[in-house]
Amino acid sequence: MKVLITGGRGGLGRAFAEALGDAEVTALDLPEFDVGDSAAWRALEGSYDAAFLNAGVLTGEGDMASLTDEQYERAMRANIDGVVFGVRELAARLMPNGGSIVATASLAGLTSTPLDPIYALTKHAVVGFVRSCAPQLAARGIRINALCPGFTDTPIVPDEHRAAIDVPLMEPSFVAEAAMRALNDLETGGAWIVQPNRVLQFRFPNIPGPR
Repeated sequence: MKVLITGGRGGLGRAFAEALGDAEVTALDLPEFDVGDSAAWRALEGSYDAAFLNAGVLTGEGDMASLTDEQYERAMRANIDGVVFGVRELAARLMPNGGSIVATASLAGLTSTPLDPIYALTKHAVVGFVRSCAPQLAARGIRINALCPGFTDTPIVPDEHRAAIDVPLMEPSFVAEAAMRALNDLETGGAWIVQPNRVLQFRFPNIPGPR
């Protein structure tokens, strides 16, 4: 099996690669590969059976009045553009025989995150994008699901936030096990919640109809 992982040198990216065993893994990460660069995606060659679109960053800014353009644009490039460009190229040419995609979102994509509203914005976007493009990818033989882990013991969690976290930090290996479940799930367009000792699909409530 040939697998693509963005953010492949980060804590979760490495854990995903380890969980894949003897799969042939292509790990993409900065500085060699910028997921927010559409030209880099167009230049990528090969064919893949699976992909983890996992690259992501925090802004580190909770105060919207203090948010800089650079913080905002960096988060959008890594967290949204990296998923959109990746899905586009996988669907168009990098998964010619179909396959499975897991996009790393976050619990921040399903709830409010006052410590970093822009991070929440991007992860809500990932969840909505996955749900919305799943039917057309299915027509190409490609499944896609979102992974929504809670706080995980990786460098993306700042030291200054750790004291305020009132749940145990998950090991990357546990999140990787959940990612494998999402990768191999026969359904598509789901959002997999990963909490300490708990993995399950989020059940979205139906939107109320007209009266």
